[in-house]
Amino acid sequence: MKHKKKILIICTILLILVLVPISFVYVLNNGNPITHYIADKKVPLHLEENGYTTNDLKESTYIEPKHTINRKFFHGHYKVVFEDEPTVTYYYGVTKLGNAVQQFCEKDQRSFAGVTDTVTDDLRHSEKECASYQ
Repeated sequence: MKHKKKILIICTILLILVLVPISFVYVLNNGNPITHYIADKKVPLHLEENGYTTNDLKESTYIEPKHTINRKFFHGHYKVVFEDEPTVTYYYGVTKLGNAVQQFCEKDQRSFAGVTDTVTDDLRHSEKECASYQ
């Protein structure tokens, strides 16, 4: 009986020693799957509530920034490009408290020369209240 218990403890420790680093590397490379799930549920619903349909969106996808944007928001964000404004990329985040969706004030605007600038101007799809990256 003692022998089986020792083997079980050793196997459990080995399993933990293998799974923890693998999980850590996965989250570093792919982001937190829980925040990905929350953003996938909340942001499309927010866009729909604001009157947008899938036909209005050229691109709508979850992204993981490589640096911290705003500590009040989950790290993963949503990148949205509208059909009628294809040179501007809008970003949406989900707050940690309350899981509310909010658009970021900063948007990426691509010029005709192909150069991308970050702008905070009020554009066609800018929301009245937005959050800063800071």
